[in-house]
Amino acid sequence: MELDSKVVYLLLGNNLGDRLSVLNAAIVKVGEQIGTVFIKSSFYETAAWGKEDQPDFLNIALGVQTLLSPMQVLESALSIEEELGRVRHEKWGARLIDIDVILYEDEIVNLMEKLILPHPEMHKRKFVLQPMTEIAPDVIHPTFKKTIFELFKELNDDLTVSKI
Repeated sequence: MELDSKVVYLLLGNNLGDRLSVLNAAIVKVGEQIGTVFIKSSFYETAAWGKEDQPDFLNIALGVQTLLSPMQVLESALSIEEELGRVRHEKWGARLIDIDVILYEDEIVNLMEKLILPHPEMHKRKFVLQPMTEIAPDVIHPTFKKTIFELFKELNDDLTVSKI
């Protein structure tokens, strides 16, 4: 690992097309464009959230060693989504690929509509915390000062999230 590198956690998800193939292609692209993927969670199948009349999602959390800034990570993630064919139609709608920046080291970033870190909804979402607990249970949320595992245990979300 390079001295200047940082750890960023990403959540990838989708519910259209060949979900597993698309996620695997996205993981390769993350490794090429964002940094070294040093840990991956299992794949999780998740009931649709927010807008429920759509197919189930497949999600995976990644830990990535990167030399990019938080904004560069976001820009690269959006570029990967575009390369893989994502078209944004509606909030929480069906999608071919979604890459969310969950945590970047212990940094707190608020660029309003562009980037907020840690992800502002992560502590409320089982589909984020369950795979994150698998790969980073002891990482401390910089705002709440609790581990990912503690946040997962306190979670009040009964959404069905199943390891596949």
